[in-house]
Amino acid sequence: MTTSELTLPPKARPTRARRRVLGAGKQLHAGPVTYVVLAVFALVSLAPLVWTAIAASRTDRRLAQTPPPLWFGGNLFSNLQAAWDQAGLGTAMVNSVFVAGTITVSTVLFATLAGFAFAKLRFRFSGLLLLLTIGTMMIPPQLAVVPLYLWMADLGWSNQLQTVILPSLVTAFGTFFMRQYLVQALPSELVEAARVDGASSLRIVWHVVFPAARPAMAVLGLLTFVFAWNDFLWPIIALNQQNPTVQVALNSLGTGYVPDQSVIMAGALLGTLPLLIAFLLFGKQIVGGIMQGAIKG
Repeated sequence: MTTSELTLPPKARPTRARRRVLGAGKQLHAGPVTYVVLAVFALVSLAPLVWTAIAASRTDRRLAQTPPPLWFGGNLFSNLQAAWDQAGLGTAMVNSVFVAGTITVSTVLFATLAGFAFAKLRFRFSGLLLLLTIGTMMIPPQLAVVPLYLWMADLGWSNQLQTVILPSLVTAFGTFFMRQYLVQALPSELVEAARVDGASSLRIVWHVVFPAARPAMAVLGLLTFVFAWNDFLWPIIALNQQNPTVQVALNSLGTGYVPDQSVIMAGALLGTLPLLIAFLLFGKQIVGGIMQGAIKG
């Protein structure tokens, strides 16, 4: 307790809890230990990506030597060109952007609408439907491969991009994620006030739900795009090398009697670059949206 606080009457002296509240607005400063811990975690997280770039810049013979190379070589661009040509990554990149973008937009849209319905609307069997939705997350995706493939073959969509897009237009995780967020972030009174003012359901969704759900929509969009871009199991079954996504195209680099590890690493680096670019372009907005939602909560 300071000298100025001692001069106050006992009832006017700030208690420990009150001093803690009064100091809540002060900006916190990280100490040296915090920076050291963050630096260690950053290095550990970046190590696989850096090693991929180092391996992609070396020759296959040099990668087989002991000790392995720890710095960049001079073959990066030649290996990138070889991976691009061998895997046909031009078509694969366009297909992956289309597939991942379509899945991301549809998942964010439908999951937000379904999450709003489960969070704020009252209808029969809502609890049962939510329980069934969550229950589908417990089913291994491998169990659906055979019936899903037969269904797509009956539709005549074999080796077409809609075969990959249709099963992922909305996810149970996205619906549950948006529902949990909107329960806390969207006051029921705000929805009722909009209804009293005569707003239609579509107007409420556009002007009330979407602005309130924007931070969670940004996070769900990023997670969905990364998952759709990296998906390998279903695309490798549904597509072929004539119309592949990036992951399917990269699978062709590992074939052959003696696979060239440096070219494989170069292809993996090319497949990762769009994700890095997307995060660099939109990461600040996503993190800002998360912090905005945290402050509002």
